Amino acid sequence: MQTPRRFTRRTLVTAAAAGLVTAAASPSQASGARARFHTAGRVRNTSDGSVEYSWPGISFEGRFRGTGVGILLDDADNDYDVQIDGTTATTLVTPGRTTSWIADLPDTEHRVRLVKRTESPWATGRFGGFLAAPGGAVLPGPRLRRRQIEFIGDSFTAGYGNVSGTRDCSGNGGVNRNSNADLAFGALTARSLDADYQLNAYSGLGMVRNYNGSSPGTDFRTYYDRALLHVDGDIWRKPDTWRPRVVVIGLGINDFSTPLNPGERWTTEDGLAAAYEAAYHGFLDKLRARYGPTPFIVVGATYLANTTAFARTALRIVEERNRRGDDRVRSWYYDDPALDRLGCDWHPSSHDHRIISGLLDTFLAGLPLRW
Repeated sequence: MQTPRRFTRRTLVTAAAAGLVTAAASPSQASGARARFHTAGRVRNTSDGSVEYSWPGISFEGRFRGTGVGILLDDADNDYDVQIDGTTATTLVTPGRTTSWIADLPDTEHRVRLVKRTESPWATGRFGGFLAAPGGAVLPGPRLRRRQIEFIGDSFTAGYGNVSGTRDCSGNGGVNRNSNADLAFGALTARSLDADYQLNAYSGLGMVRNYNGSSPGTDFRTYYDRALLHVDGDIWRKPDTWRPRVVVIGLGINDFSTPLNPGERWTTEDGLAAAYEAAYHGFLDKLRARYGPTPFIVVGATYLANTTAFARTALRIVEERNRRGDDRVRSWYYDDPALDRLGCDWHPSSHDHRIISGLLDTFLAGLPLRW
C-alpha cells in the first residue's frame, strides 16, 4: 500500500490520564541506565547509554518506585504512548528533545512502558532511559520474556492509519496522528502470548516491487538488515538474547496490489510472480542462516481485489520449502468478511487488526510450538 513519506507535523504533547510536565534535557542524562530498561526492538547503543532506532513499534519497559517517572527522549518525528501499570497515561506527539514527566502517581512500585506508535524510515529516534521523581528510584529492568516473535512486513504489519476511523486522513491529522503500531495485529498477538517481539515493517515496500512500482532498485530486502533505516550500509547486530521461535512474514501486498506500469522490469504478472518467488526463497534462506532450523516461519498472504497471484505464489513457496524438507515453513492466508478497512487509505482499522490478530492466534495455536 501507499508509503507514508510525507506526513503533517506538529510539535505538541497531549496528556490523557496522568499529570505530564516536559522540560528540555539530553538523553545522555541517563548514562549508565541501559540495564534498567528492557527492549526487544532493533536499537543501536550509543556511548552515553542512550539508544537510537527507526523501526515502528519499538518499546522500552522499566520499573520504578515513587510518585513519578521521567522519560528521556530526543525525537521530533514520532509519536509515543506512555503506559503506567498497563494503562496508557499519555501520548507524546513529536516530543523533540525533552524529559517528559508522569507525575502524581501513588507512592509505590510501578511498571512503565514507552512504545513508538509511528514509522520513521527517514529519521532516528533516541531514548535515554527512565528517571525517578525526587524521593523515588529506578529499579532494575524487567527480565526478558521466554517467548519471542518477529513480524516482518509492510504497512499492514506497521499499523498504518489504523486508528483513523476514516479512509481519508487528510482532514484528521494525517497518517502519523492516526497510526499506532502497538495496536497492530502483531503487537496484539505478541501480548496475548506474553512474548517479546519485533515489528520490522516498512510501508509501501514489497519483496521485489514497491507500491505502484515506486522506488525501483530498492525493496524491503534493501532495509531488512538495518537498525537505522535511513543509514546506507547500516547493519543491526543481533544480540544473543534475540532467538525468536516464530517469524511471521507479510510481504506481497505491494508487489501485487497495483497493475504493472510501462517501463517496469516485468511485463507480465507471471514474470513478477517468478521474481517474487525467487527472492522470497533467498529471503527464507537468510532467515534460516540467522535463526537456524528450529523456528517456524509463517508465510502470510491476504485477499487482494485485483488478483489471486499473491496468495497463489505464497502458497507455492511454502509447498516448495516443504518439498525440500523444511516442514517448519507454514502458509497462513487470512481474510474475514467483517474487515471494514476503515484505516487511512483503505488500510485495516484497529477493529480489523483485532480480527487479524485473533486469526493469527488461532493459527499459531495449531502449530507444535515449544516455547
